[in-house]
Amino acid sequence: MATDTASKTGGNARRWLRGAGELAVLLLVIAAGKTAIAEPFYVPSGSMEPTLQIGDELVATKFSYGYSAASLPFGLTVPESGRVLGRMPERGDVVVFRWPGDPSQTWVKRVIGLPGDRIAMRDGRLWINGAPVGLRPDGEGRVEHGNGATAPAIRAIETLPGGISHPIFKLYARGPLDEMAEITVPPGDLFVMGDNRDNSADSRLPVTAGGVGLLPVGDLVGKAELVVASWDLGRASQPVWTWPAGLRLDRFLSAIE
Repeated sequence: MATDTASKTGGNARRWLRGAGELAVLLLVIAAGKTAIAEPFYVPSGSMEPTLQIGDELVATKFSYGYSAASLPFGLTVPESGRVLGRMPERGDVVVFRWPGDPSQTWVKRVIGLPGDRIAMRDGRLWINGAPVGLRPDGEGRVEHGNGATAPAIRAIETLPGGISHPIFKLYARGPLDEMAEITVPPGDLFVMGDNRDNSADSRLPVTAGGVGLLPVGDLVGKAELVVASWDLGRASQPVWTWPAGLRLDRFLSAIE
């Protein structure tokens, strides 16, 4: 009887170890995938409206710009390193990156300026390399706040050098970030902006003022490619049985441009 008990105990231990090993392998595979292939991110603010909305769940591809310390998953941070298989973004790409002020935070903005570009803001209009970018009216829209409230906004279509077009929002005829003296983007850095131009802490503001400043390429996590799901956070204050109505099904599996 003692032998049978020992045998059963040993069998249970082997099964437990085998299960733990399989779980560890699965976790390693997931971590490797999130490091090398793609990782989901949640959009908590309206700085990229109308392109991205509060409550969007997006996927960023890690291989688009190569790998660095910023590629680590789960918000892990280690000292800065060089990039492997590095490639520069294209002007107009929507990128996820580690905020230089706190690398544990991931932000999302649009690449506006590449190394060597001269960037300025004049009367609320973006200038690149001494010329104003294309801008045409596109009606009106609604800017969403985290509590579900909305405010009217002017909508326009901006066309960057190279032909990439995307929508932007302007909340005010004259906003606090409408003027910026021309700067030249240095090697190894990027100039990024939010599409919600009057509600985005971006490269127009230094890190010390809560902005991004000039973004080091090494802080890039990946390229935002796809909105996989979206839910209206304003529903959080409503009765739970109304929450399914907050699903924005039209945004599910939509490409980010």
